[in-house]
Amino acid sequence: MPRKSPYTIRLSADERAELERRARKYTLAYLLVHRAKIVLLAEEGLGNNEIAERLDTRREVVCFWRKRFFDHRLAGLDDRDRPGRPRVFPPGSSYGGKSSGM
Repeated sequence: MPRKSPYTIRLSADERAELERRARKYTLAYLLVHRAKIVLLAEEGLGNNEIAERLDTRREVVCFWRKRFFDHRLAGLDDRDRPGRPRVFPPGSSYGGKSSGM
């Protein structure tokens, strides 16, 4: 028998609207869209295993984001700063170590 998550998600109207906006957005980073979908499915009452199966991800990922949302609401879905040296080049830059052709 599957365990039921202790983190029951209840959304306010504003939270639901924001998560639905994120879930539909094509220009948002894939991971942010994915996290929004996890929370929306959790709010529908689906278990972690079923959410993982529907979104083709691991149960542990669903558990992690469900708990983060439960603890921190929308702010919990954003990436946190990571330790270590900051990036030198911005993500998506065209730097590939090639010369400029001069």
